[in-house]
Amino acid sequence: MSEEKTETTMYQLADQFIALANQLGQTENDIGKVGTALRFAAARYNAFEAAVKSSNLEAEKENALSWFTEEYKGMLNENLNDHIKNPPGGQNAAEEKPDDSVQVFKN
Repeated sequence: MSEEKTETTMYQLADQFIALANQLGQTENDIGKVGTALRFAAARYNAFEAAVKSSNLEAEKENALSWFTEEYKGMLNENLNDHIKNPPGGQNAAEEKPDDSVQVFKN
């Protein structure tokens, strides 16, 4: 019998990053700090990914920026919609007193 290799999915890998972020969020007690660090780490790793995949990063930089930006925007939109439909903390979360420490996003 041969062992069948199972490939880790993108979602399984993402869950590992989220688990680490949740752990750091508890340790640091600052979800904004952890979110900022995670975005910076993603940007740093995506720049590395672009550099490895590109034959001329300087010439392809704007295309890379557009591609990664659109990818992130789509993923963020999908997850924001999910949290609108399923707020963290359940249905009563909207009835709770607003947390003044949370960033309010405005244009």
